[in-house]
Amino acid sequence: MTTTASSSTPTTPIELAPSYAIPLVLVLAAVPLLLVQKWASLGLSLFGLFLMYQALTIRLQFTDSALDIYRSQNLIRKFPYREWQNWRIFWPQVPILFYFKEINSIHFLPILFDRKMLQTCLEQRCPRQE
Repeated sequence: MTTTASSSTPTTPIELAPSYAIPLVLVLAAVPLLLVQKWASLGLSLFGLFLMYQALTIRLQFTDSALDIYRSQNLIRKFPYREWQNWRIFWPQVPILFYFKEINSIHFLPILFDRKMLQTCLEQRCPRQE
């Protein structure tokens, strides 16, 4: 195996810790809504539980060359940084959505992981090109 010198030193992969804030807020918001609108409350609580399941099973890992997404221990998708055009965390005060644009596609992910570490990893490995 040959290696080439680069301007940045290799870093170890960083796996983001899960965050259950959004799912918990949704499930808790469904409780008082139950008194007003039963079906809306059911839909909101089911969506919150779905996001809770995703937070439990999905892992984001930043490597030197790509953002890897795992379900449990299985790699399900790689997003190479060289294909990224831009990224953004919406509503930084109350972060709920992470957006990134690749050459041929756009992705939106709910913030189900440590937002501060997400931003740090993005700034280190894939600086914005605005």
